[in-house]
Amino acid sequence: MPASLHLHNTMTRKKDQFIPRKPGRPVKMFTCGPSIYNWPHIGNYRTFLFEDILQRFLEYLGYRVDRLINFTDMEDKAIARANELGISLEDLTRPVADSFIRDCGALNIYLPQTIARSTTSVEQAVDLIGRLMEKNIAYRHGRDIFYDPLKFKGFGRLYGLDMRKWPKKRIRFRKDTYPGQRWNMGDFILWKGWRPGDGEIFWDTELGRGRPAWNVQDAAMIAGYLGEELDICCGGIDNLYRHHDYNIAVIEGVSGKELAPFWAHSRHVSINGAKMSKSRGNIVYVRELMDKGYAARHIRFFLVYGHYRSRRDLTGDRIHQARGKIDTFREMVRNLRTRGVGDKFASAAAKPLIDRLQPDFENRMNDDLDVKAAFDGTYNTVSQLMDMALGGDLGTADIEAVKQRLGRIDSVLQVLV
Repeated sequence: MPASLHLHNTMTRKKDQFIPRKPGRPVKMFTCGPSIYNWPHIGNYRTFLFEDILQRFLEYLGYRVDRLINFTDMEDKAIARANELGISLEDLTRPVADSFIRDCGALNIYLPQTIARSTTSVEQAVDLIGRLMEKNIAYRHGRDIFYDPLKFKGFGRLYGLDMRKWPKKRIRFRKDTYPGQRWNMGDFILWKGWRPGDGEIFWDTELGRGRPAWNVQDAAMIAGYLGEELDICCGGIDNLYRHHDYNIAVIEGVSGKELAPFWAHSRHVSINGAKMSKSRGNIVYVRELMDKGYAARHIRFFLVYGHYRSRRDLTGDRIHQARGKIDTFREMVRNLRTRGVGDKFASAAAKPLIDRLQPDFENRMNDDLDVKAAFDGTYNTVSQLMDMALGGDLGTADIEAVKQRLGRIDSVLQVLV
């Protein structure tokens, strides 16, 4: 029976025990992937690493996980960029997708065999939109189709919107995003009827010629790959503005059932105390850090060594300290593996330390994935065992037990491989 994992649930605003809604079924987990018209930066990878740690720890506890991660490869910005360059969406997005997969491989981020794409989920989006229109939640306006949030009870509950302030006058928002605007207080677009500026990017469907808006694309991929009832949805904290509430409104508007009882969100990465942004010119990419001499394991460790719900500030000193800490730990483990004395000898003094390695790790991880405390506890115990080994008080049987327990721990942290 898996141990008791407690996570901060964005939906309830408190730490809840994680219980899958259908025991015996794999945990259905949706994790927002990148928009691949532009290169993912270090902050994006912090979110992907938090989700990777969550999946690995669920599996450590004995759960099977059926996880969806997606590529957003069709949105206003991508189409405008492709048309500006005179290339296809595929030519625009393929290099970014390939780079993402390479970076995830380097950072030991586990990816499902199949990554859903917006462009391959159009049929599912059309189905969802049609069903919303049948329920009178969505409606056609000209060649476009919009969602009326006032027709969906509980709209905005994940973010905590006060719907009493929602405008009663109908306002329609046709763009995927509006820079600097966190909430579009009005009806949001689901289907964009074709216009000449879209070029060759359209589908001929029962809804007409056009394409699904960004607002419905994730919902289409979720419904198509995982169904309409999930166990947990994750993403960056920025998804709390519109995006995840739109997913809830679309899928629950169709199904009438709760999309997911658990929602978890990670905080951003800042650079030298400042928000990372194009306007500041301070966006940092994984490959930049590698070019500066940091190994992928250093970057992974820096990004996970801090609570996922707290901002992580990237400075030269902090990533240098993280590199030193993980390299020291790895060296300590390597030395420990060669220090055992006596054939199959086991030290009575070492046993309590060895026996507490995994329980201490589990206790801290079960408390809202406290990776920093879990690692620090492991580090301190290994350091004590190393002192015993240097004094000749550790046997070969002890070393084998330590290796086995650290292997289990590292199946989650992925810092020793």
